[in-house]
Amino acid sequence: MKAALEKAFPDIAVEMIKGKGGAFEVRSGDTLVFSKKKAGRFPTNEEVITLLKR
Repeated sequence: MKAALEKAFPDIAVEMIKGKGGAFEVRSGDTLVFSKKKAGRFPTNEEVITLLKR
């Protein structure tokens, strides 16, 4: 996913932070863009890119 995000958004810095308890979240600054716990699944790369473009 990191590579896909860097390709779609060449001017951003992608930081992967190891979490706990099965959490997988995508944030843009302080804004939660996607939460695996809320959705019950992992997102696709395309889904995250679309959400970040909003």
